Amino acid sequence: MAQSSSNKQIGYILRSYPRLSQTFILNEILALEQLGLNLQIFPITNPREPTIQPQAFDVRAPVRYLDLERNRKGTSFLTEHFYWMKFSPRRYVSTLWYTVRGKAIDSGYTASSRFECFMQAVYLARLILDDAQSIGGRIGHIHAHFAHDPTLIAFLVHMLTGISYSFTTHARDLYQVPVSELVQRVEQATSIVTCCYANVLYLNEVLPDSLQAKVSLIHHGVDLQGFRVPAAYNESKTPLILSIGRLVEKKGFFDLLQACLLLKQWGVRFRCEIYGDGPLRTELEAYIQLHGLTKQVTLTGTRTQKQLVPIYQQASIFVLTPSITEDQDRDGIPNVLVEAMACGLPVISTAVGGIPELVHHNENGLLFTPHDVQSISAGLADLLGDEPKRKNLGAEARRSVLGGYDARLAANQLAALFLNSLQTQSILNRI
Repeated sequence: MAQSSSNKQIGYILRSYPRLSQTFILNEILALEQLGLNLQIFPITNPREPTIQPQAFDVRAPVRYLDLERNRKGTSFLTEHFYWMKFSPRRYVSTLWYTVRGKAIDSGYTASSRFECFMQAVYLARLILDDAQSIGGRIGHIHAHFAHDPTLIAFLVHMLTGISYSFTTHARDLYQVPVSELVQRVEQATSIVTCCYANVLYLNEVLPDSLQAKVSLIHHGVDLQGFRVPAAYNESKTPLILSIGRLVEKKGFFDLLQACLLLKQWGVRFRCEIYGDGPLRTELEAYIQLHGLTKQVTLTGTRTQKQLVPIYQQASIFVLTPSITEDQDRDGIPNVLVEAMACGLPVISTAVGGIPELVHHNENGLLFTPHDVQSISAGLADLLGDEPKRKNLGAEARRSVLGGYDARLAANQLAALFLNSLQTQSILNRI
């Protein structure tokens, strides 16, 4: 794709950055930069995680954190708001009034209050204005990950400045934002990106017919060159069941542990390694101890994506058993499933979110009903005892992701949406 002849840039609003569990966003940014797009990154906060993906240091885009506005002097804060009241009083007042009356915003999924998002939107709008005046590098379009706070800020910046915006919606952010607010955000956006057809169906249910054409299905891709078929399985080693993910309820790790307990009781030889961290770690460790699984199951902590590649290649089976939580949190299509399949691993998963779009039962993996521990255990035992079946499913898994889950393909589709949106005129164009 040719680089845009415009000097306009794309602003990326993220909830936090860099985030180990959101490597697909980092890879998306890198792929867009390789296509020639100029980006600026505006995370709301820095997660300050101990493990950072090394490719984060390859990103060229400047990063400026929006929560820094809290730490500024009161005079700076007031100057910004007085500026916008003077520069565009109608836009400022309508944006403020929308925030004041938007009580429904705080009733849904959000990490910040609507007033905090308003303050950060005013701050970001001034940053964009300052860039336009000082270096001539105008942000002509904003893209937000995901539909909650980042998209609200993008929406408010649009109200203040007229700059167009789009957003990616993925999982919890889609299903827990109040429908009335989601509709308003879609109405003003140029496009909406989502990662699975299940999300498209939900959006088609809640959006008016006139807005449904704005929705684009773009699968999160992976670097298919970086994930290769593992070395030949060594029968002298204990088979390795691998799982990767944040240790949170929706990932279903307690179901996996129960399945491992059944395998042990059945006398199946295996070991299971779970990579990741999260709030359920202590409870999972307690379950492992209580049920005598310490010799079979290990919680190994976090790893970078590069460190995980050889681990995929040493595994016999990849397992992830998500479910839908009571508050409707769920997965879309977990990237770790795509990575495992790209390495030619047979996968076992559950029919949640977009997973059935990727994993087809007895074709490129095994797919079960969430919480059906008995069936998951039986599937594991079946594959552990049948190496030819593992190889056949793994080969089909690799073929499945080659066609539709390439990071370069996803980046080209996103870039086309962004470059089209850059034609939208902004109030800043008249400065």
